Amino acid sequence: MVEACLAIDIGGTKVEVGVVTRDGDIAARRVTSSVDPAPADGEDLFDRVHSLIAPVVSEASAADDDLRIECVGVGSGGPMAPLGEAVSPLNIRVWRDFPLRSRLASSCLGICTDVHIDNDAKALALAEGWLGAARGSRNFMAMVVSTGVGGGVVLDGRLLDGRLGNAGHIGHLVVNPEGREHAGILGTVEGEASGTAIAALTGQPAQEADGPWRIRTGTLVGRAIGGVANLLDLDLVVVAGSVALGYGEMFFEAAQAEVDRVAKLDHSLGTRVVPAGLRADGPLIGAAAVGFRGRGETLGVILPR
Repeated sequence: MVEACLAIDIGGTKVEVGVVTRDGDIAARRVTSSVDPAPADGEDLFDRVHSLIAPVVSEASAADDDLRIECVGVGSGGPMAPLGEAVSPLNIRVWRDFPLRSRLASSCLGICTDVHIDNDAKALALAEGWLGAARGSRNFMAMVVSTGVGGGVVLDGRLLDGRLGNAGHIGHLVVNPEGREHAGILGTVEGEASGTAIAALTGQPAQEADGPWRIRTGTLVGRAIGGVANLLDLDLVVVAGSVALGYGEMFFEAAQAEVDRVAKLDHSLGTRVVPAGLRADGPLIGAAAVGFRGRGETLGVILPR
């Protein structure tokens, strides 16, 4: 028998559903837009998610009749209530206190009702620590710099959850006190360095930003990373997302330079900023990791929930 997870990644611009085995192999996957056309309401968006499930499961099962889905794992933007009982992603306005966990449990009858939900950046941390650029590390942070900015922190081999499950929201650290307002706060990482913010500040799509803007983006992200390294005694930060990976070397050099400037305590000196290793597979593998972790399984050196 091949144990697998039905993995669902829900982002600000796309939804992807796949079947991921316990070894981290993606047996099948499908993707759709979460913004084009704009969903009429929360139910419309949920229907898009649900429409991908049966075809993906059918495809994976046809390829391997020994495959068995043991759990459902979801990575979604936050914040959210504990265990994903209700989600309110900042970049998905039609979902406010949307009862995602119960809706998935009821809609996946006949497949699996063991549903586990977590923040998508925390899911990425699980994925990168399990199979990616942080493999083998017990102390690191993973970041997503994309439509929004999020993070997940692993300390002493445990993913930090926090009081309500929302630990790791590095996107809401202030890095430019005189910057633009976002979510009621001036000058946050997400308000200054996310794809949405760059488009608002430059008047053009984030991917068209010129060199100085790419350097500025890396610098602001590095400023936040340096502060977190000082606070949490980290030596590795793995960064993914369309903005960070799309800006490439220019972004990472600027981020590392700012980390080196900011992180000067004995325990934070030498903190490294590196690109995520799983690239486009990270979100789905991360969602699956949420499911496996929720079942009480260890992922590499990362301990179960």
